[in-house]
Amino acid sequence: MHVLQNVVFPLDRDPDLLPLYVDPETWSVIDREPVRLSSRAQLGNIVDRRSARIVAGRRASFGTYFNAFPASYWQHSTAVRDITLTVRTSGPATILVYRSTGTGVKQRLKTREVEGKTTSSFDFTLNQYSDGGWIWFDIVADEKAAMFEGAEWTTSQEPVRTGKASLGITTFNKPDYCVATLTSLAESPEVLDLVDRIFVVDQGDHRVDAQPEFAEVAASLGETLQIITQSNLGGSGGFSRAMHETLKRPESDFVQLLDDDVRIEPESLRRSIVFGQYCTEPTIVGAHMFDLLDRPKLHAWAEVVDEEPFMWRTLYQEKMPHDFSRANLRQTPLLHMRLDADYNGWWMCLIPVEVVREVGLSLPAFIKWDDAEYCLRAREAGYSTVSLPGVALWHVSWVGKDDQIDWQAYFHARNRIVTALLHSDVPDGGTLLRHSRRMDLKQLMMMQYYATELRHRALRDVLKGPQHMRANLATALPDARALAASFPETVVHKEAGVPLRSRRGRQAFKNLGTPEHDSPTGLRLRWFTASTLFSHWLHTPRPANVAQPEVEFSKSDAMWWRVPHYDSALVSAADGSGKNIYTRDRAQFRRMLRESVRLHHRLRKEWPQLAAKYRAALPELVSNDAWAKTFEVDA
Repeated sequence: MHVLQNVVFPLDRDPDLLPLYVDPETWSVIDREPVRLSSRAQLGNIVDRRSARIVAGRRASFGTYFNAFPASYWQHSTAVRDITLTVRTSGPATILVYRSTGTGVKQRLKTREVEGKTTSSFDFTLNQYSDGGWIWFDIVADEKAAMFEGAEWTTSQEPVRTGKASLGITTFNKPDYCVATLTSLAESPEVLDLVDRIFVVDQGDHRVDAQPEFAEVAASLGETLQIITQSNLGGSGGFSRAMHETLKRPESDFVQLLDDDVRIEPESLRRSIVFGQYCTEPTIVGAHMFDLLDRPKLHAWAEVVDEEPFMWRTLYQEKMPHDFSRANLRQTPLLHMRLDADYNGWWMCLIPVEVVREVGLSLPAFIKWDDAEYCLRAREAGYSTVSLPGVALWHVSWVGKDDQIDWQAYFHARNRIVTALLHSDVPDGGTLLRHSRRMDLKQLMMMQYYATELRHRALRDVLKGPQHMRANLATALPDARALAASFPETVVHKEAGVPLRSRRGRQAFKNLGTPEHDSPTGLRLRWFTASTLFSHWLHTPRPANVAQPEVEFSKSDAMWWRVPHYDSALVSAADGSGKNIYTRDRAQFRRMLRESVRLHHRLRKEWPQLAAKYRAALPELVSNDAWAKTFEVDA
């Protein structure tokens, strides 16, 4: 029998993680008033990674994110139809097996009473899960405590592919995270059985192999681990290096990409590789992302790229992120649907070597849109992407970041447009350029001149043609950071005992629900935009407001329809580390507004020719030979 999925408990004794593994909402006392045990009490009943104590008269549900079986995804992407659930227990208990439909309706499939030391097997056929649905089990202890001693989901069917995966971890000055990941892998032999090589592509100057703990974990992993050092080529350069090295490994059928600032669930790595082995066609298998700083919170279920604005988003984004500490899997019908993704983030993503050989390596994008572009390119070649439930890790979230106004603004703007030139079938990119132009207007009205200058640099580079992408791969980041010195708003002013103050004080807003409650729309929006642009074009700021910020905003209140009313503003940094001062500059505003109009007009005019150039250049841009030259190694 081949194990598709093991039932596991958290690696860490962290109460916040428990709802992802064992459902705390269904621990209750039979024949008495329901009792919800605290997470700490439940953790006390977990014996080890694979076993737990079920207290007398209480119930534990494994209908959870990590331990329910995602039947609809296995039915949709693989030829597996017959599976077996095997549950090992000791003591008097009742095992109840359930399924759900694509709308989240629960149905009981089987029930079995057990005594003593028992191994219970349940067989299922995957033929009614096309729209969605999970299978899971609960255990209810009788008058005495029972022991859950392990469970797994298996099949007798053979996989389509039998090769292993090589892992590619790209890092830039996150050595502590990387050592923790390597340690988790070294302690997970069931994962290492499926791993050919672990490539750590170190692009920083705080080296992974210089950490005190590295020698021990390296000795444990032996020749499986390979450290590669190279200059900082961003995520696209690091992951392309992992693809490049994996292509040399005949034992590898897959390359598993992993970000550096993550905490892994080793069972998820095993599951993703096994799922890839069973897919009837080569399939990109992506992982979900939980928030490392708020660990029960799921970022997204499936992500897509909308054609018209050519912008990424998560499906049902109004319901994301989802907090499993507030609503478990069984309480959330949305999570029972099978949702198809256009792409998956490269925080953790399994790519078959067959796909890499046919569609190439990453676009030399440095960061941003490289993962989305790759999956769109693969889809055009006939390879789909599956974001597989039950496969996930914890990644540092975007809370406390605003990468649309720092050096990353260049990569956001350039790579979105380049990806659209490569893959959009909508004439002239649809509404993309209109959206880009509006972004310029918003940032100009908010006095974010640095971000606007970076966006214009990005547009000018796009107009140069595809050859610029590899030419500035190693220089675009330092150039963008160097440019910040010319823009005072990029300085974060730390409060060292004496608080920074504005002339008119901090602005507060009554409605604390959504920050968009007072945003202008319709005719009001048009009037606001026209009058603000006219005012900023004509008037210089008052000297008193240049000498000292006129008003102060919290980061969440500093919206594009509020800040432009003032000559200057003191705004809290996204991470709370200090404050930025934004000051109106009429000369900058006039120059950048004219440049925005010019660049967007030219992009609109040259779009068909640019699209043809970029598409013609794509095979060379992403080829293994071209990347080998960048790495200065043999192909």
